[in-house]
Amino acid sequence: MPRETDKGHHDLMDQMNGLGGGSRRQSDYLAGVEAIAAKRAPTAADRDLPVGQRIRQFREHKGLSLTDLAQRTGLPQEILAEIEAETASPPLGMLIKLGKALDMKLGTLIASGEDRPYTVVRMAERQQMSRFASQKGTTYGYSYETLAPRKKNRSMEPFIVTLHPTQETVDPSTHDGEEFIYVLEGQMQALVGDAIEVLSPGDAIYYDSTVPHLVRPYNDKPAKILAVIYSQAK
Repeated sequence: MPRETDKGHHDLMDQMNGLGGGSRRQSDYLAGVEAIAAKRAPTAADRDLPVGQRIRQFREHKGLSLTDLAQRTGLPQEILAEIEAETASPPLGMLIKLGKALDMKLGTLIASGEDRPYTVVRMAERQQMSRFASQKGTTYGYSYETLAPRKKNRSMEPFIVTLHPTQETVDPSTHDGEEFIYVLEGQMQALVGDAIEVLSPGDAIYYDSTVPHLVRPYNDKPAKILAVIYSQAK
């Protein structure tokens, strides 16, 4: 994986490009139990599990090892193990890669509870998802709240995202899908291809995620945005 080279906040969708492979080794603590777990399909109760445990359930159901999943996603096996052990919370970009590798939509990985034909999320009920924090202390300067956790068969994922200034360096990323961003508070800088745009409250940007892109707060001040993500998941 390429090392991070650009100061700021990582892209909403693919923040894991800057993780790097690393030399730290971590054993696959799931060895020996995968064959047994793979015989049981995930149930509705499994959707109430934390994200990392839910990912492990789906992976094991498909009979995949951590090595298999690492090969499918191109992500370090050590990071995948941390996520499943709940010592790291995956950013949106990694969840999209995991969903594609496991043949499921992003919402299946992040939502809990029963699927519904519609969903209402009251302001006081929004659940904040942790930004990535590995055992190395790596952060990617954002936190997000999902706005449609129980809508079934959805193709879009709406989030309220708070961008925090960070000293971490990152690279632009690419992946399947599209992104729409509307700035609510503060200012945000967007790098899309060779273009650099500064957006203020009321401004919006829409781009294909296949174009190298990166978003981050501008002038080292926090920003809050509405982000709607369309991922071409199965």
